Amino acid sequence: MARRLVVLLIYSVVLNFCGAFASTADDHRRPMILPLHLTSPDDARHHRRAFDGRRLQRSEPNAHMRLHDDLLANGYYTTRLWIGTPSQMFALIVDTGSTVTYVPCFDCQECGKHQDPRFQPDMSTTYQPVKCNINCNCDDKGNQCTYERRYAEQSSSSGVLGEDVISFGNESALVPQRAVFGCENMETGDLYSQRADGIMGLGRGQLSVMDQLVEKGVISDSFSLCYGGMGVGGGAMVLGGIKSPPDMVYTHSDPFRSPYYNIELKEIHVAGKALKLNPKVFDQKHGTVLDSGTTYAYFPKDAFVAFKDAIMKEIHFLKQVHGPDPNYNDICFSGAGRDVTQLSKVFPQVDMVFSKGKKFSLSPENYLFPHTKVNGAYCLGIFENGDSTTLLGGILVRNTLVTYDREDNKVGFWKTNCSELRKSLSHENAQAPAPASNDWNLSGGISPDIAPGGLPPTDLPPIDLPGEGQIGQISFDMMLNSSTSMKPNFTELSESIARGLEVKISQVHLKNYTISGPDLLLRWTIVPDESANSFTTEKAMDMILRLTRHKMQLPHKFGSYELVKLKFQRKQSWWEQNSWIVAVGVSVASVLGLLALGTWLVWRYRSRRGVSYEPVDGVAGATVTEQELQPLK
Repeated sequence: MARRLVVLLIYSVVLNFCGAFASTADDHRRPMILPLHLTSPDDARHHRRAFDGRRLQRSEPNAHMRLHDDLLANGYYTTRLWIGTPSQMFALIVDTGSTVTYVPCFDCQECGKHQDPRFQPDMSTTYQPVKCNINCNCDDKGNQCTYERRYAEQSSSSGVLGEDVISFGNESALVPQRAVFGCENMETGDLYSQRADGIMGLGRGQLSVMDQLVEKGVISDSFSLCYGGMGVGGGAMVLGGIKSPPDMVYTHSDPFRSPYYNIELKEIHVAGKALKLNPKVFDQKHGTVLDSGTTYAYFPKDAFVAFKDAIMKEIHFLKQVHGPDPNYNDICFSGAGRDVTQLSKVFPQVDMVFSKGKKFSLSPENYLFPHTKVNGAYCLGIFENGDSTTLLGGILVRNTLVTYDREDNKVGFWKTNCSELRKSLSHENAQAPAPASNDWNLSGGISPDIAPGGLPPTDLPPIDLPGEGQIGQISFDMMLNSSTSMKPNFTELSESIARGLEVKISQVHLKNYTISGPDLLLRWTIVPDESANSFTTEKAMDMILRLTRHKMQLPHKFGSYELVKLKFQRKQSWWEQNSWIVAVGVSVASVLGLLALGTWLVWRYRSRRGVSYEPVDGVAGATVTEQELQPLK
């Protein structure tokens, strides 16, 4: 019984102690994990993270810019951009399908006649050519980087790359910034004949205005466009985050699928009825792409035929007429009346259905354009695409605020009066704000005290880092995407990461890697210097922002990289680091003590059972004579 009691006592003490220790040790080892979104393989710098919340709460400014011209009259919308010191103004087409911003150069021999004078680099005191390097194509002399862009309508632009100060107008709270742009020396096709001076590229790519501003950390990774309605024109554009309306309809945009802004279009309903189509008809090739530089919408053949038939079924009472241009087989109808505001009483509502059943409704002005030769007649602004990609041009988003949230990989739609939104911005002056001095910092830093005007910035949660001296290490998973299947030189890659984060090479440790085709997933850990046992909060924040803002640049031969996951682990105290040793020592001491106690109890029990009592004087069987007590004397 005593033995069983001792064993149960030992088991109970050890079990409870070890259970408590395991729980405590697990809590100490568990890192704080911060999930990150994947970035584009074409340019990994264009996605910011939840860490941007702290910076946004410091009132990161936006660039509020007015849109000019009319989608149908001109085929595009333009905005005003000022380049150089003193500034030179240009009217540029807002194009989400382009990744380069360019204007005609003063010496261009193959450029058309546009609405503003050509750019003169020699007249700008802040202009610098982008010198030839291994990351660009160079001119014939090998002195300056060049660019070339070709478009589907057979137009093209080519020239040299330069860097100068760009300004966004007096309506913008964003101060002028340095940026790389193209100086054209050749134009062809529509680019040659158009009235606009050039293109403002808002697509995904290193030379995109958005990517450059986001990389500098002066705006959040989002922009919004709002095109004016039928017959009104104009509109507004905001570079940077805005507070989204509560009823804005969002759909996912996959940056890995293509460099374009695609959306997950699942179905199209006409008058409440779904078109009978293959569910994957809008998911072919590049998927469904939003392109602000395209005027109309283009559906794959099956989708176009089904849409046309559904519309014609709903308006069978209207007369079909020939289109305004005999060179095109436009589908037009007369008898709807001249009042654009009454078109919804004649033409059916069209709904775009995204993933998870999210629905965005289109009004007739989003798929019709007015006939230029027949009063009260309108034509379908949706055509058959010779390609399997679904292309949605500007007509589909008139009087719609479209937010391209590149940080969270989604696109939002919200019906509004874009002309009224434009009027809410202050009147645009003809002259842009000039730089304060010619001494420009290429990092493009801004004062955190500058407050944005107009639409408020997006609210994001702040970063919760441990207290000073409590950050033990930073770990992150990186996905490399290279055109070659060969493993990179890990030593050289470690050196590049060390330079990018401004730490010693001895602080960068490659934990493991996994190869999957052209993709290479690497897990890195950054530890404090040997002279310190923790990172300061300032240094940790600097590294975190360099990673999440993709300010860490890698050599071109490593390909593009994507940040998959980031976590930081707080520094453990001496007791936390050595708690297992203390616990094991206490456990062993307790067990040994209990075993000793048990052994002693068993020995004592056994000793008592083995003792024999002998008669007095030790003589067995002896008779002791009784004696009377003697009286005291």
